[in-house]
Amino acid sequence: MTSLFDDLPLPGFELPSAGSQQQPPADEPFEPPYDEPPYDGPEAYEEAIPEDLFQTDHAAAAERDAWHRNGAARTVIDPVQLLEGMNDPQREAVVHAGSPLLIVAGAGSGKTRVLTHRIAYLLGARHVQPGEILAITFTNKAAGEMRERVESLVGPRARAMWVSTFHSACVRILRRESKLLGFTSSFSIYDSADSQRLMALVCRDLDLDPKQFPPKSFTAKISNLKNELIDEETYADQAANPMEKKLAEAYFLYQRRLREANALDFDDIIMTTVNLLQAFPAVAEHYRRRFRHILVDEYQDTNHAQYMLVRELSGGTSTSPKRTVDGDFVNPAAAQLAEIPPAELCVVGDADQSIYAFRGATIRNILQFEEDYPNATTILLEQNYRSTQTILSAANAVIERNTSRREKKLWTAGEDGEKVVGYVADDEHGEAQFIADEIDRLTDGGQARPGDVAIFYRTNAQSRVFEEVFIRVGLPYKVVGGVRFYERKEVRDVLAYLRVLSNPEDTVPLRRILNVPKRGIGDRAEAMIDALSARERISFAQALQRVDEAYGMAARSANAVRKFNELMAGLRQIVESGAGPAAVLEAVLEETGYLAELQASTDPQDETRVENLQELAAVALEYEKDPGERPDGDGEGTPPIGSLADFLERVALVADSDQIPDDEDGSGVITMMTLHTAKGLEFPVVFLTGMEDGIFPHMRALNQVKELEEERRLAYVGLTRARQRLYLTRSVLRSAWGQPSYNPASRFLEEIPEQLVDWKRKGAQVAPPSRSPLSGGSSDSYGSSQMGASASPKSGWGKSARKVTEREVVSLAVGDRVNHDSFGLGTVVAVSGVGDKAQAKVDFGAAGAKQLLLRYAPVEKL
Repeated sequence: MTSLFDDLPLPGFELPSAGSQQQPPADEPFEPPYDEPPYDGPEAYEEAIPEDLFQTDHAAAAERDAWHRNGAARTVIDPVQLLEGMNDPQREAVVHAGSPLLIVAGAGSGKTRVLTHRIAYLLGARHVQPGEILAITFTNKAAGEMRERVESLVGPRARAMWVSTFHSACVRILRRESKLLGFTSSFSIYDSADSQRLMALVCRDLDLDPKQFPPKSFTAKISNLKNELIDEETYADQAANPMEKKLAEAYFLYQRRLREANALDFDDIIMTTVNLLQAFPAVAEHYRRRFRHILVDEYQDTNHAQYMLVRELSGGTSTSPKRTVDGDFVNPAAAQLAEIPPAELCVVGDADQSIYAFRGATIRNILQFEEDYPNATTILLEQNYRSTQTILSAANAVIERNTSRREKKLWTAGEDGEKVVGYVADDEHGEAQFIADEIDRLTDGGQARPGDVAIFYRTNAQSRVFEEVFIRVGLPYKVVGGVRFYERKEVRDVLAYLRVLSNPEDTVPLRRILNVPKRGIGDRAEAMIDALSARERISFAQALQRVDEAYGMAARSANAVRKFNELMAGLRQIVESGAGPAAVLEAVLEETGYLAELQASTDPQDETRVENLQELAAVALEYEKDPGERPDGDGEGTPPIGSLADFLERVALVADSDQIPDDEDGSGVITMMTLHTAKGLEFPVVFLTGMEDGIFPHMRALNQVKELEEERRLAYVGLTRARQRLYLTRSVLRSAWGQPSYNPASRFLEEIPEQLVDWKRKGAQVAPPSRSPLSGGSSDSYGSSQMGASASPKSGWGKSARKVTEREVVSLAVGDRVNHDSFGLGTVVAVSGVGDKAQAKVDFGAAGAKQLLLRYAPVEKL
C-alpha cells in the first residue's frame, strides 16, 4: 500500500519520499551546519549563531563545508556542471544575483530544473549557507521533488534548507512563536470540514436561520476575508448592511471559539503569521536575518495573504521608521528591522497558467511584480522541452486572445509532431466510445500504454459516462477526485477521536464524536452541556467533566456522558503511556465499538467503510514504523517525531494534488481528472473533452471577461499537458438534468488554426435517444473510490477481523526491567489486571513513573 507520507519531505513536518534515499550513507552521517538557537530577541539570536554565518568570507566557508564532522569529504559542487545543457535564459536565471528576480516560465520550459539548479548554484558558487534558504512551493509533492533534486546535486546538506508549502512554513513559525500570540504550541489545525462544523455551531448559537444565513456560505466568506488579511474586528467596523453585520457577528464568535479550542483554521495559518511578523519587529528581524534567499514557485497562484507573507519575510515592505519630533525612533525594534537589507527574492511563475481565482489567487501578483519591486529583473523561459511544435502552436493560438498578458510564445527545438485530432460525437456516450476505441487502437499498435493516457474534463460530473464505457469495454482507469479518502465520514470520525486525544480542549472534533457511535447522548444533552459551558465560562470539554452540574439533564444521558468520559480517560492513558499512532488508532476502533458496529452491519457500504479504516490503520502503522526525520531539526513547540500530534499534523497538511494515486503494479491505468487537477502534470496522450460553449468554457463565464480569460488559461493548461498526441472532442447533444441539451462548439476550438487539426468526424447524425446507465454496473461507481470503479477490492481485514495489528501482551512482574520505545529503561513497581486489561506501573527514572496498559504500550521485557 502507498503511504500517505510517501511524498511529504517538508522540514519539520513531512517525511522523505519513498524512493528518494533521504537517509545519508552509514559512513557519512548528516550534520547540519548549525543548530537553530532558541529565539529570545535579536541580541540573543546574534550571540547564539556562529560568527561566520552571515559574513561573506567565502574561502573560510568553503573550507569548513568541504568536510563532514567525521572527516568524510562533502559532495563537491561544480558550478560549471550545474549550467551544462541549459539554454541562455535558463543559465541567466540560475546565476542572477542582487536584484529581485521574476522568472516567467512557460509550460514545459524546465522551471523546476532552473529552480533546483539555482539553489545548488547558491550553495556551490555563491557559498550561501543551506539554513539561509527558504523555498516555497504549493504542494507537499512538489516540495519533496525539489528537495530530492537539490540533494542529488549538493548532497545531504540540502536538508538544512526550508523547502515547504506556504502553510507548512507558517505552521513551523507559529509553533515556535505561539506564546507571543496567546496560544500554545500544540494548537490544532482545522481543515474545511472542521471549519464548516464550527460555523454551524456558531450560527446555531446566534440563532440564525440556516436557510437565510447558510453556515457553508459564511465559512466561504470568512475564508475570503482571511485571504485578504481582514480580521474580525476590521470587518465588524466596515460591515454596512444587515447581512454583513450578521456575518461580522458570526466571524467574531467563530474566531473566539477557535481561540478557546487552541486551534487555527487553514486560512488563519498564513494570516496569523503575517500579523505576527507585522506586530513583532524582533520576530520579523529574526526570520529576515535567517532567510537571505527566498524562492517562490507558482507565484501566479498566490493570494493576497501569501503575497504579503513573501513581502514581510523578504523585507519588501520596508519603509522609513517613524520618528518623534525630537528625532528619536518611535519603535527602535522597527528601526533595527529597517536596517536589514532585503533578502534576495526569486519568484517563478506563468500568468498564462493562473487558474485558481476561485481559491483567492490573484493574477496581479505576477503581472505587477515589476511595480512591486522596481529594480527587479525579468527572464522569460519560452523554449519548451515537453510537447511537439504542433501542440505548442495550438496552445499559443488560444492563449494569445487574452489581453493584458506579457507576450510569450512557446517553441521547441524538437519535431512538429502529429496533428491535433478532433472529433464531434452525436452525444456524450459516442464521445466516450470514440475515446475508448482510440485508446484500444493506440495500445494494440504499441503506440501508447493505458498509463500514458489522460482524459481531462471541466467538471467532475463528466467522468460518469467515461466510467460506464470503460467498465463495459474493460479498460483500466482511475478517477482522481470525487470523495477523497480523508474526506470520508468514517475516516474523519476516527481522526476526530485522535485529535481530541492529542488536544483535549478541541471542541469541534469532541462534539463530532460525542455520540459516534451512538451512545445515548442526544442533541438535548449536548445542548445542556453547552449551556453549562457558557454559564460557567468554561470549555465544552471541562463542562463534560462537570456533567452533574448540568440543569435538567436526564439520568440516562448523564450516565452516558460519564461513560464517555471514562472511555476517553482510558484512551488518553494509552496515549500518555507512549503508544504510537497505530496503537492508539487500534484502541479507538476497538474500545469505542466503532469497528464492531460496522462489522455487524449487513449494509454492503459498511464493508467498504471497514476497508477504508483498514487503510487508515495501515497509514498510521507505516508512519509508526518509519516516521522519518526533520531535516531542520526540532523547532520550539514542534511535536516530537513519531508522536500522535506529529502524525495528525502531517495528515492535516496534505494537499489535494498529493492524493493522486501511484501506478503501483507498473501496468498503467488511464487517468481521469478535471483540468484544475491536471495543473503541473504531463502525459504522452491527452484527451481534452466536452469542448462546447457552456461546458468548456463554463456557462457562468460566457458573459464575464475576467472569467472567460481564466477559462482560456485553463484551456492553455490542458493543451500543454500533452507531450506527443492531443485529442479535442465534443458532442452535439448532452444530457442535463435528464433532458437533452444542444451546445455549440467551444470558442476555443475556433481559435486553433484549421491546418493544425485533423478532424476525424466533423458533423453529427440525427441525435440518438438517450441511453440507459450501464446494466449491471454499480449505481454508485462514480467517485466512490479513490482508485476508480475498476479498481479491484482490497483483500484482508473483512468483517471477521479482530485487530488492526496483532501484538502479544507482555507478562510482567514487580522488579522486572523493561525498555520503552519513548521513555527508555525502567523498573516495574506494580502490576494489576490480566489479559488485555493487564497494567503495570513502571519507574523510568528521569522520565518518572508511568502507568502502562500493556496491550498497547511499546515495552519489551529485558
